Amino acid sequence: MGARAIGSGTISFGLVSIPVKLYASAQPQATISFNLLHATCKSRLKQQYVCPKDDVVVGRDEIVKGYEFAKDQYVTFTDEELAALEEQASEAIEITEFLPLAAIDPVYYDKAYYLGPDKGADKAYRLLAEALRETGRAALARYAARGRQYLVLLRPMQIGLVMQQLRYADEVKSMGELGLVDTPVKDAELELAKALITRGASDEFHPERYRDEVKERVQALIRQKVEGHEITAAPTVPPRAQIIDLMEALKASLAGGPKGTAKAPVRAGVKRAAERPTRIRAKVSRK
Repeated sequence: MGARAIGSGTISFGLVSIPVKLYASAQPQATISFNLLHATCKSRLKQQYVCPKDDVVVGRDEIVKGYEFAKDQYVTFTDEELAALEEQASEAIEITEFLPLAAIDPVYYDKAYYLGPDKGADKAYRLLAEALRETGRAALARYAARGRQYLVLLRPMQIGLVMQQLRYADEVKSMGELGLVDTPVKDAELELAKALITRGASDEFHPERYRDEVKERVQALIRQKVEGHEITAAPTVPPRAQIIDLMEALKASLAGGPKGTAKAPVRAGVKRAAERPTRIRAKVSRK
């Protein structure tokens, strides 16, 4: 069964227009969620809105939306006024400029959508994707949908295009808030670190090699719980010794064996080894 489009749009730049369809890039329900139940009868609970001033439950027909312009002071809006505030959906994906792929730091990346050609747009769609790939560039564009205007990046992927939703500048925190200090690095330490990176380097990303092991473990325990087993926490494993000296840590990592392996976990640059977060493993016993 083919993918189902969740929207449509038209890529435009100069006199060129390419009708496209939008598709979700992520699988739904990727995370495990738990429902809130009444402990006595195990019925699923319903959410209610309560007014703390009048101490009453407020029905949906009694709720209005408001904006807090000062402490505990609100201005309210009707549904018609809220509709007037929304950006009109134009379905236009208006390209403003073409940038090198490396020009935008991934910290600006938000949601991603696949783009596919609409009827009659296969050739133009493929031409744009191939041109971006050949030039190593991506297209920065504006896109209005769902009452908002989005900044998006059209970038080539395999034989198609991805529309990467971007965060605006005021939505990204500055690293300056971290108060980082420009600490000098010794040449010997740098060479050892580079050697360690080279040994573990790969030229391609293979996501299929990685799995969410925590999710798989939780799913397995849920299945066992459904089958009537009781889940108890296994004894915690004491943390292993850590190498503190930076040079010693780098040398130990390089001497750890084949690519991607090490004899012991290392944590460098601290005067004393702090305890690691306790890893909880579950064991199952029958009732």
